[in-house]
Amino acid sequence: MSNLFSNLQDINFVNKDVDTLLRDMISEYENAYFESTGEKKTLAPGDPIRIWIYSQALRIYTAYQLIDFSAKQNLLKYSEGGYLDNIAARIGITRQDATKAITTIRFTLSAIQSSAVSIPEGTRVSPGNNVFFESTEYAEIIAEQTFVDITMQCTDVGIGGNGYTVGQINILVDPINYIQSISNLDIPQGGTDIESDDSLRERIFLKPESFSVAGPSGAYEFFTKQYNSSILDVKVSSPDPGEVDIRFILTDGEIPEESLILGLQNYLSDSTRRPLTDSVTVQAPTQIPYDVDITYYIKTSDSDYALSIQTAVNSAINEYKIWQKSKIGRDINPSELISKVILAGAKRVVINSPSYTPINNTEVAADDTTTITYGGLEDE
Repeated sequence: MSNLFSNLQDINFVNKDVDTLLRDMISEYENAYFESTGEKKTLAPGDPIRIWIYSQALRIYTAYQLIDFSAKQNLLKYSEGGYLDNIAARIGITRQDATKAITTIRFTLSAIQSSAVSIPEGTRVSPGNNVFFESTEYAEIIAEQTFVDITMQCTDVGIGGNGYTVGQINILVDPINYIQSISNLDIPQGGTDIESDDSLRERIFLKPESFSVAGPSGAYEFFTKQYNSSILDVKVSSPDPGEVDIRFILTDGEIPEESLILGLQNYLSDSTRRPLTDSVTVQAPTQIPYDVDITYYIKTSDSDYALSIQTAVNSAINEYKIWQKSKIGRDINPSELISKVILAGAKRVVINSPSYTPINNTEVAADDTTTITYGGLEDE
């Protein structure tokens, strides 16, 4: 769940658990029997009446659970699925549909031509594996030039079009005369599945900031996240009067490529979102590299679990690296790394790197090399 709600106290509309409910119902029956007959009666575990009361307690407990769930679906912190969609509809927000990945493709000629070479709208390219990208408008390589760069989008929605390395999209599916090669200049990004509950919940929370054009930092944050649901974190600053600097990262701290940056720049520059006096600059945060170099030890008493602990430690370190780069301006914090490794089962951790490093609101931590040394078993 979003950190926006981490400080809100958890609440329950119904607090009884099934054991307490059963105990109360049995006690009420025994008291009622005494008041009615003047005789004390204790319901033994095998008593048919006790068994019947237990069945009714389960029915009531199920109803209590439904009441608690239904009440919570009216609260932004707990609402989910269609209930959350209906909360969003109250303030004019709808869940974002799945989107298509975009990338920049360079079309290169075999030789300079005396006239322009046309690249029709809908021209398809591919990295293979039945994944295709297509142009969304007409383009051409003008006379005396050898290449043109075109923004293209995946033909299918979802995350399947993301992540291809530079140069991996190199198959021209629809042949064009004189084209010698095609290649993606950046990593395709922006393909998303239908918006998650957490993303929608955060946009609902930020929506009041957008009731006018952008201006407050919260408004720019709202419109940025509205552009694409793969945008994980946004930092808005104003280095000088009238200047707005926007930095953003994607899911798991991925750094945005130029295609997505330009798309967001154009989106935010629309007159319905940007005050006339604002000069908006959109860019990726500056990456501050750090190394992970640790040695850890396991208690001798845990020797039977040593292999599983080693696996858990490796996973914990990967989780730390994602945590570290998933928020712009998050200081490089070795204490968090120690905590995660200890929770994974290590007895002791020696951190050679990273050291604590402050990060400002235009920067983001970026892991470089990783060295993990298992130091062996140690007595407590």
